[in-house]
Amino acid sequence: MLGLKVPKSYAEEVRRLLKESGLVDKLHNPIREYEYVIFPLMVQPSENFMKNLSKYGVELVNREFTERETIPKSLYDILEKSLTSAELALIPGSIDIIGEIALLEMPDELWSKAELIGQAVMRIYKNVRAVYAKRSVQGIYRVRDLKLIAGEPITETIHKEYGALFYVDITKAFFDPRLSWEHNRVANLVRKGEIVIDMFSGVGPFSIQIARKVDCRIYAIDLNPDAYKYLVKNIELNRVSSRVIPIHGDSRLVIREHLLNTADRVIMNHPSQSHEFIPFACMALRSNGIIHFYTFQNEPDPIQKAIKLFDENVNQSGCNVKKIVYSRKIKSTAPHEYLVVIDAEVLKLT
Repeated sequence: MLGLKVPKSYAEEVRRLLKESGLVDKLHNPIREYEYVIFPLMVQPSENFMKNLSKYGVELVNREFTERETIPKSLYDILEKSLTSAELALIPGSIDIIGEIALLEMPDELWSKAELIGQAVMRIYKNVRAVYAKRSVQGIYRVRDLKLIAGEPITETIHKEYGALFYVDITKAFFDPRLSWEHNRVANLVRKGEIVIDMFSGVGPFSIQIARKVDCRIYAIDLNPDAYKYLVKNIELNRVSSRVIPIHGDSRLVIREHLLNTADRVIMNHPSQSHEFIPFACMALRSNGIIHFYTFQNEPDPIQKAIKLFDENVNQSGCNVKKIVYSRKIKSTAPHEYLVVIDAEVLKLT
């Protein structure tokens, strides 16, 4: 096969010229040979092109080039010959990557092909060492029901998000990598000197991202003892112990007994039950403040349903919603169901 032999010192510049001219054969790998690089060519270059390259000391040669491994871009690409058209239509549309672990939803109809799908995931994501199928989030500690379908039986990993590092055990504490943008968004809203209460902190993504950006005080609360253990570990890992105070306990009791009338901002990321905790979020605020409220809501109009739910519970708590500052559907969580966030300025009436 025809190739162009180039001294290493000129390899990158010549490669760019070959690429611009459409001469590089992208299906084969270049060869490193002593002080030279040999690029595989699609066709023989013109005399004028070779004349222009003469100053680089290039030479046309014949070599045996190895084929370049094609990285599949989707599960469909890998599985289209192994699954029926009906099964292909059910392939999970999204995959959560937490450190070296992948999580995906597995429809009941595909359980017999779970291992095959898990191996396909590992072909796409080369750094993934384990693939788990996820079902629901269960219990008061919000722990996922998981089953290993490919790779090693590891459950603890280190996840990187916007420069922060988080130790996570996916079987012991809830963590959603698809909320990374949301963690960063809220962190960018906090101002110097604020007091923030993170009512359901988990392993600390909201609290730690805030602490890394601004000089403030954050009370990070979680009921799950394992989540609290990782929260403490992550605070130390990210060197924010001077700003984040970890608290193990029920946020309702913690607020009522220790944090009344202290907060400028409250984060309520417990979508299935956040509305039940609104009275305590209101108790935690000073005369007024911001509440970030997360909830699951169905179509139609999930945002309006979320606002109504929030407004009703705030009014019953002796407070008033002064202004809805921000709202959006974050992601789909089930057919016609969404995770919704409401940022609201809340005013105390008493």
